[in-house]
Amino acid sequence: MKVALITAMGVGGATVFGAMIGFLFKNISHKVNDMILGFASGIMLAAAVVGLILPSIEYGGKHAVIVTAIGIILGAVLINLIDYFTPHIHKISGSDIEKHKEFEQYDKILLFVLAIAIHNFPEGIAAGVSFGTENIGDALSVAIGIALQNIPEGAIIIAPLLSIGISKRKTFLIAAFTGVIEVAGTMFGYFAVTVASAILPFALAFAGGTMLYVISDEMIPETHSHGYESQATYSLIIGFILMLAMDHYIGYYFG
Repeated sequence: MKVALITAMGVGGATVFGAMIGFLFKNISHKVNDMILGFASGIMLAAAVVGLILPSIEYGGKHAVIVTAIGIILGAVLINLIDYFTPHIHKISGSDIEKHKEFEQYDKILLFVLAIAIHNFPEGIAAGVSFGTENIGDALSVAIGIALQNIPEGAIIIAPLLSIGISKRKTFLIAAFTGVIEVAGTMFGYFAVTVASAILPFALAFAGGTMLYVISDEMIPETHSHGYESQATYSLIIGFILMLAMDHYIGYYFG
């Protein structure tokens, strides 16, 4: 419980840390931004597969593959439905916002922030559910992967909000709120699988599905929309390899 709570604070706190970076570096180039997001995508991809989907199969019993497949699909469908009602990050972030600072962009920018906040909840659930395996190595791998992804995510919130005249104080509070959403999701996921351990294999796969969807539908398109596809791809690969190495050594010392 204590480890899960500390992890929840760390995962949510990563967004706040990213927001602080956003205040310092408000004009990060698309090339650097795409490389950072690509790296974070690789981190999340490895965390989803190694920390959630493979353990789902391991704990799934006789029909493990079927349970895992259903969980992944339903997790992806959930995020797909959320996306239906909220804007895609890659459609209204970055230069699209910076080029149009008229008042009519106000609602779009707030929807952009809302989209990040909503996506943070299932990511938090993924971190919380992973602790249900009682394998601290896998749980920490997922949490670290999500936390590292949250840093650039927290950073990209800052410039759009400041561009429409929101004060620095309120901008920081809004960014922090998106992190609080993730803390709530983490604790929800932890208690859900603790109370009903039988749903653990499905819950792990479900959480993995939500992460896979976010990576493919939001993060990768954003990194491939400014002409730096190769840099973003190699950054993803490096992030994936780094996460595998971290998972191996975390599992070795804590597993």
